[in-house]
Amino acid sequence: MDANRFATHSLNDPRILRILSAALKAADPFEAVQNHLTKLDGRVYGLGIGKAAIPMMDALAERVPLSGGLAVTKFASELSRKLFAIIEGGHPVPDERSLHAGERVLDFVSSLHEDDMLVCLISGGGSALVTAPHESITLDDVQSLTRALLSCGADIDEINTIRRHLDRVKGGGVARATKARVISLILSDVIGNPLEAIASGPTAPDPTTREDALAILKKYEIEKRVSNSILQTLESGSLLPGFRQQAVGLQNVQNIIIGDNRLAARAALERAKHEGFLAEILTNDLQGEARDAGVMLAGKLRAEISKRPRSFCLIAGGETTVTLRGNGKGGRNQELALAAVNELAGLKDVMLIALATDGDDGPTDAAGAVVMGESAQRAESLGLRAADHLSRNDAYPFFDALGDLIKTGPSGTNVNDLIFLIHGSMNK
Repeated sequence: MDANRFATHSLNDPRILRILSAALKAADPFEAVQNHLTKLDGRVYGLGIGKAAIPMMDALAERVPLSGGLAVTKFASELSRKLFAIIEGGHPVPDERSLHAGERVLDFVSSLHEDDMLVCLISGGGSALVTAPHESITLDDVQSLTRALLSCGADIDEINTIRRHLDRVKGGGVARATKARVISLILSDVIGNPLEAIASGPTAPDPTTREDALAILKKYEIEKRVSNSILQTLESGSLLPGFRQQAVGLQNVQNIIIGDNRLAARAALERAKHEGFLAEILTNDLQGEARDAGVMLAGKLRAEISKRPRSFCLIAGGETTVTLRGNGKGGRNQELALAAVNELAGLKDVMLIALATDGDDGPTDAAGAVVMGESAQRAESLGLRAADHLSRNDAYPFFDALGDLIKTGPSGTNVNDLIFLIHGSMNK
C-alpha cells in the first residue's frame, strides 16, 4: 500500500506514514494465504467470505488449479475473475444481496463430494455479507436486529453469538452443508481470535447456547426491538428440520488463523524503531466504548511525555464499540479520536491516530482520524466544538472540516483497529 494514502492535513510526516503502511502490509491477505498453503490433492474448490475474500482467493488460485470457486465480499461490482465467481453482499447491515450470497454459498458447498477439497478463506465482515436465516426469520427481522446490536454498544463476540443461532451458514453451517474435506484459512478481525466469532464461524463449532443469545438481548435491553420470530427461535429452538443447534462432528474441518492484529502491530513496532522512535505495544485487546478509550489513551499519551526521554510511538490494537446517542455520522475510530481532542488540547508535538485496518470505519468512506495538540484550537476557529459533535456521534464532519480524516479506500485486509500515540517533532 502506498504510504501517502494515509496522509491528512496534520499527518504528513513520512516516517509515520511508513509506520502505518508497514502495519497493513504485514496483514496482507494474499501473502498470508500463500504462506500457509500446503500441498492439496484431488479436486480443489475455493470459497472466500469477507472483506478480504478477493485477494485471498487470488492467492489460492495462483498456487492451486481450482475446479471451481466463489467469493463474497463488500466491494465487488467492478471485479471479475476467470477462475471463480464474485458476488457482493451488504455490510454492515445485511441486505437482499446478502440473502442471495447465503443461498449461493450453501448451494455451492452442498454440491461437493467426499473426495473433494474445499478451501475456505474467511475474513471479517462475513457475518453481514453472507446470511441465510432460518425459515421463520425474514430479512427485515435480521436487519432490525443488526441495527439494534450495532447501536447499543454490544461487542462483536456478543453480536455474532446471536447471529449464529439464527442462521444456516454461521456456527459451522458451511462445514455441515458439505461432504468435502475442509481447510479454512482465517484472517482474524476479532480480539483473541475465537474461531466461532470471526465471520460468525462458518466452519467452526458454536460453543454458545440460545440462552447465551437471549441473555445478550436482555443485557442491552433490546428484546422489544427485535421480532417475535427471532425471540421464538431463541426461546424454543424452532429451527429448520435437521438443523443441529451445536455444530458437532466437524471432523472434516481444519481451521487455521493466518493473520491478526498482533501481526500488524508487531510490524508497526519494528518500523517505528527503524524510524528512530522508542516504540512499544500497549495492548492488542483494546475494547469498550470508543469515547472512553479515546480519553484513556489520550491520558496515557499525556502521562508518558514526561517519562520517556525521546520521541516515542505507542501502539494499541483491538476494537471498540459505539453506543449511539445521536444521529451524527462517523465510526468507532473517528469517535475515539474525537474524544481525545480536548484531552490533548495545547500539547506540543503529539499525535493520536485511530485507524480501521480495512479502510472502512463505520458507514463512512474514512478509515479513521488524526488528532494533534492544536486540533481543538483549529476546530474552534472554524466554529466547531468537539464536545458538541461527540454528544451526537458526529465525528466525521468535525474531522472533515479539519482535513484530518484518513481516507485510504478499502485496504484489502481486516485485522481490527490500530491506535498510535506519538510524541516527537513532526515533519511539515
